[in-house]
Amino acid sequence: MNAPNELDFAAHRKAQLKAEHETHKLSKRLHRQVGQAIADFNMIEAGDKVMVCVSGGKDSYALLDILVSLRERAPIGFDIVAVNLDQKQPGFPAEVLPAYLKSRGVAFHIENQDTYSIVKRLVPEGQTMCSLCSRLRRGILYRVAGELGATKIALGHHRDDIVVTLLMNMFFGGKLKGMPPKLASDDGRHIVIRPLAYVAETDLERWALHRQFPIIPCTLCGSQDHLQRVQVKQMLRDWERQYPGRSDNMLHAMAHVVPSHLLDRNLHPFATLQATGVTDAAGDVAFDDEPCAPPAATVRLHRAPPLQED
Repeated sequence: MNAPNELDFAAHRKAQLKAEHETHKLSKRLHRQVGQAIADFNMIEAGDKVMVCVSGGKDSYALLDILVSLRERAPIGFDIVAVNLDQKQPGFPAEVLPAYLKSRGVAFHIENQDTYSIVKRLVPEGQTMCSLCSRLRRGILYRVAGELGATKIALGHHRDDIVVTLLMNMFFGGKLKGMPPKLASDDGRHIVIRPLAYVAETDLERWALHRQFPIIPCTLCGSQDHLQRVQVKQMLRDWERQYPGRSDNMLHAMAHVVPSHLLDRNLHPFATLQATGVTDAAGDVAFDDEPCAPPAATVRLHRAPPLQED
């Protein structure tokens, strides 16, 4: 009969091996999803200089971490420069990011701009700060990208951000509009990419814990729990717990749009539509395949080969 300490050791070792296995699966999934998004939307090309915007949050840390790993094994060559905008928020630990980036051997630039004072001065107490803060930050980052010679600007928005944005625009903006994985900036000078477009936020949370990123909380808006985005995000998480796979299916829907079954007259010629006498397989079948129960499995989103296979 085994001694109690031997049983304890065996149980501990079994749990350790299981945890290592789960972490390995998580790593493979994250790298595969990021590589797939890059390939699907041609986000990174040979010779690119990718400016990765690093805020100190889990998402941007994970983005940088995965891109650095993919670059080492990618079939094309590209450069990475990490950029942090120090907005001079009170108590911001300015030494944390430089120390981390140096430890990773990543080229970086810290841009110092006191947008905090501007936002606090212009936004009345109790109102949402995100919009103004975002505009100021975006303009500065575009300028820095030009100064650094960056050809792509990488942001850390993930799958849940994209789906929440879709719901926000539907609920409060009256538009069927999401957050694109790749876009040209307003001035037409920059290409912005979101390589985490296929990645679930819960996976990023697990990866941040595993990698022990030195997280820096946003004290400017992080405590604004009344924000509509925060509430919609919580609603999405509640849905996902009740019906796993719903977020992936919503993202899948954004990539499989049927304009003839919506209401936008600019996308489909409703006014001039005439009967042709020819059978149309994509015709009036809007509800023929409507599911009566939640889907049993997540629908696969991707088709193109990934940038990197593990």
